[in-house]
Amino acid sequence: MTDSIDSSNGVKRRTLLQGTAGILATGIAPFVHAQEKIVLRYLGTAVNQDKAIAEKFKADTGIEIQYVAVTTDDVTKRAVTAPNSFDLIDTEFFSLKKIVPTGNLKGIDTKRVKNADKITSLFTKGEVAGKKVGSQGTAPVKVIYLEGEKSKVFAKSATQFMSLIPTTYNADTLGIRPDLIKRPISSWAELLNPEFKGKTAILNIPSIGIMDAAMVVEAKGIHKYADKGNMTKAEIDLTIKTLIEAKKAGQFRALWKDFNESVNLMASGEVVIQSMWSPAVTAVRSKGIDCTFQPLKEGYRAWASGFGLPATLSGKKLDGAYEFINWFLDGWAGAYLNRQGYYSAVLDTAKTKMEAYEWAYWMEGKPAAQDIKSPQGDVIAKAGSVRDGGSYEQRMGGIACWNAVMDENEYMVRKWNEFVAA
Repeated sequence: MTDSIDSSNGVKRRTLLQGTAGILATGIAPFVHAQEKIVLRYLGTAVNQDKAIAEKFKADTGIEIQYVAVTTDDVTKRAVTAPNSFDLIDTEFFSLKKIVPTGNLKGIDTKRVKNADKITSLFTKGEVAGKKVGSQGTAPVKVIYLEGEKSKVFAKSATQFMSLIPTTYNADTLGIRPDLIKRPISSWAELLNPEFKGKTAILNIPSIGIMDAAMVVEAKGIHKYADKGNMTKAEIDLTIKTLIEAKKAGQFRALWKDFNESVNLMASGEVVIQSMWSPAVTAVRSKGIDCTFQPLKEGYRAWASGFGLPATLSGKKLDGAYEFINWFLDGWAGAYLNRQGYYSAVLDTAKTKMEAYEWAYWMEGKPAAQDIKSPQGDVIAKAGSVRDGGSYEQRMGGIACWNAVMDENEYMVRKWNEFVAA
């Protein structure tokens, strides 16, 4: 791994920090450091708040990240009701339809973001390798641009101002235990196959769980949705009815809400097929247990998170937030995320911080030339193995829909709660 700072910005920054340290050592200006010390309150879910990233950023820049961990729904609530309670928000693109109209987010000036023009075309054009991907739901391309820095509406085409800078994203599918299932799995319909009665689980976050359910409903040939991410009331009723019938028949072992819960269900073998996130599959494998993030013929349900800035952020804190965004897109963090099975916003810079064999495995779908390790050093794929779903182009090019918040969201949540209570 190279840890050297190779950008001109980085060299300047390091020299500047050394200069400050020199002044401090002489004792001439002890107040400099007190003034310079920036702490950024970073609001997001625990799964996106990595201690190693905060530590590395502080080591490189002197700026401290203070994580404020809340649930997905609470990230949105705080953005809407308490925009002064954070300096950086890490939220999903689907929440923007609730947040942006409040005026609580500041448009991010791409002129201040060094690698803005290198952000993957999946976000800026809705394309992978020149081909359009599925845009049902809240595809980031629909909400990534704002008309201006203080705009409360999304721009129809590219502008200087972005709502969020992408951090982590992925295409989700079902996780399976191939050692316990012992046959090929190729369709979302298998989640409701009676063969796995009492050994399946679905994600209990309504806006995401219902998308997984819709993938199953379509795969079973029950109904074809105009937009799985924006169902009519009748479509919500049909989807929930299908889930309730399955639940009453004993199909589900669990409805999980928490990342660790999904890992434990799978690792214990209580569940053999379920809604799953890629890093959770990685976590099961790191215990030496066979687990596959299974590509399915109907495609993937994708999601994406990004950094946003509160409208009130100004001065040194605003400068610090831009420094974090620039640092995040500079490669180290991108490589770190890629090694967890996520994807990073700027692939070029991440590539410079990964070994060639790692890049070939994670991004190109090639067999691992040597054992693949997690950022913590655990072996998660043996030499010769191939990443589930193949290359970046195969996986992100296979998106069927995106996580979303529906127009009928309140009705959907009410119906979802009927399913949970059934």
